[in-house]
Amino acid sequence: MSELFEAVLFDRDGTLIEDVPYNGDPARVEPMPGARDALDRLRAAGLRLGVVTNQSGLARGRFTAGQLAAVNRRVDELLGPFDTWQICPHDDTANCHCRKPAPGMVIAAAEALGVSPARCVMVGDIGRDMDAAQAAGAAGVLVPTPVTLATEVAAAPAVAGTLTAAADLILRREALVTPVPRPGRAGTVLVVRSDSAGDVLITGPAIRAVAAGAERVILLCGPRGRDAAELLPGVDEIVEWRLPWIDAQPGPVDPADMAALTERLRATGADEAVVFTSFHQSALPLALLMRMAGIDRITAISEDYPGSLLDVRHRGVPPGLPEPERARSVAAAAGFALPAGDDGRLRVIGAARRGPGEYVVVHPGASCEARSCPPDTLRGIVTALAAVGHRVLVTAGPGERHLAAYVAGDLGEEAGRTSMPELAAILAGAACVVVGNTGPAHLAAAVGTPVVSLYAPTVPYGQWGPYRVPNVRLGDPAAPCRDTRATTCPVGGHPCLSTIEPAEVVSAVARLAAPAEIAEAVA
Repeated sequence: MSELFEAVLFDRDGTLIEDVPYNGDPARVEPMPGARDALDRLRAAGLRLGVVTNQSGLARGRFTAGQLAAVNRRVDELLGPFDTWQICPHDDTANCHCRKPAPGMVIAAAEALGVSPARCVMVGDIGRDMDAAQAAGAAGVLVPTPVTLATEVAAAPAVAGTLTAAADLILRREALVTPVPRPGRAGTVLVVRSDSAGDVLITGPAIRAVAAGAERVILLCGPRGRDAAELLPGVDEIVEWRLPWIDAQPGPVDPADMAALTERLRATGADEAVVFTSFHQSALPLALLMRMAGIDRITAISEDYPGSLLDVRHRGVPPGLPEPERARSVAAAAGFALPAGDDGRLRVIGAARRGPGEYVVVHPGASCEARSCPPDTLRGIVTALAAVGHRVLVTAGPGERHLAAYVAGDLGEEAGRTSMPELAAILAGAACVVVGNTGPAHLAAAVGTPVVSLYAPTVPYGQWGPYRVPNVRLGDPAAPCRDTRATTCPVGGHPCLSTIEPAEVVSAVARLAAPAEIAEAVA
């Protein structure tokens, strides 16, 4: 089994072949440049291939079922064989679950191939292709054409200029999480993720990879990530320490504190260390202390020259890579891989989704102001969800009780402040979670609950959005705050999130309910 993906699904028109509107003539089928070579390289890597295509021309009478079949046979002759074909014959008026942006065909393709949607990647040329992939929990790569809208490019989880580049990206992502050989099982390994709860959660798959190849795993984390660290599988011991070069509100560097940390690192008895950082953080200050503590082998990402601080200097990680995969690539560089049967999703101890859920959770808070949806917008969302019959629970983080009460209004139910395990249990019982880019979004992904992401584009969605769980992104992806990493909204009125209409959220919740209905139909 491959480390990351098992199948690649393609849109047909504009992606595999030139887009000829309502084409019923096999003679007019023309492959996109580089298509055959890209597909053959993916097949050679052991990936199964499928086609997922909207064909409303059948419903509109623009071609017959026989003509559609003849065109598809010609595609197979030129570019196949494909392992599955999924075709939606409906138009937009049918309100079906198969027509993209609904996830039905992606889910059906995964079912036909015997894989999870989370182990699939969808390649297409318009936003509907990406929306369908995300709503199914699959990865997506957009290959724009002249008809692709700028907002679709801005919203895409990943973008490649050509089919060749898309294949390169998929194979590169696969290679990054494929471990290098290492001499046998490790002893005690110190893993590090000193950041917020969400950052710790998205490092979980990489930590499980280390745990699969080590006798003992000790996690060094900061106080903001401690509660999440307690929920991670594979962790035997936790060391909590605030690192001033990582912490969001750092104090001065205290020599006595650094000396104490060095001795604490020595006391772990770790044989080696794997340091996980975000793309904007440096592992080198901690690596120096680890070296002074006598840790023999240290692995981390470092674009800066590390001298003798690192034994394994991991480089070449492409920008925008999902953070869980970035962390897994560090573990792989150290020689650690997930065990067979672990699909690489986020996971926590003690809570997991068991059914379609009985209510919708709205979590109004966020770790910084720039990522927080305005309270009035959220209050309108709660009202709209309740109006169509949803039971709505409003959860609160530390210091957010008054915010939750306002957002809940008269129609929502306040869940009150909860511990991390309690919040995980609430999220596991939800039909979906409406939340910004903050820790509970990743906690929802870790328990397998779909996410309606009210996402400020201050950091890339493909990098920080909900990972390998059905999701719908809402908000302006091309707002002026895009990629600024701002913590306070730099634009008056918070236009990236305040413009979200409650009806969009209602529609998104309905789209995420479709997979449960499809699963019931398949069963």
